[in-house]
Amino acid sequence: MLVLVESDVGGALSGTADSNEQRLTRVAQGDRAAFAALYDATAARVFGLVRRLLVDSAQAEEVTQEVYLEIWQSATRYEATRGSAMSWMLTLAHRRAVDRIRSAQSSRDRDTKIGIRDYDREYDHVSETVEVRLESERVKRALVKLTELQRQAVVLAYFRGLSHSEVAALLHVPVGTVKTRLRDGMIRLRDEMGVTS
Repeated sequence: MLVLVESDVGGALSGTADSNEQRLTRVAQGDRAAFAALYDATAARVFGLVRRLLVDSAQAEEVTQEVYLEIWQSATRYEATRGSAMSWMLTLAHRRAVDRIRSAQSSRDRDTKIGIRDYDREYDHVSETVEVRLESERVKRALVKLTELQRQAVVLAYFRGLSHSEVAALLHVPVGTVKTRLRDGMIRLRDEMGVTS
């Protein structure tokens, strides 16, 4: 009968392979050989999960490396009563992968916002100037069609920015009269310019 004893290099051997839980317990005590054995036993599954979430192999490798660093640093937090070692490690891997996805999305969103903010649309100043002048000419031609009283009220209210009461005081007429002249003048202007309401 062959009795196997614990070796310094290989970890605890009891005739059967260590479980991930046992390896993780020894990793929590700083056992590097147990960490190597844990890595060999679980890396394919951890990497597979991360790879499915991230798609990009290079990023999946980076995140898997981060996961194993976290396992090495926080193995003492593992509680066997709350689940298997593999479940605990896959949870760490899932969280790391999701964090990477969120970070990448946040970076893309930030870049998009900056790009939109900094995007300077081409602007045709000549065309804009021509349009403004043409519109201004149309308004001037339409104003000529108003009565003198309507034109005075419209010019004072809309082109000089005076209030109804200020226009009334300036023209020495009641506010109601100013409002009537403005209303009639605006109706006529719309008709002359072909604006439909």
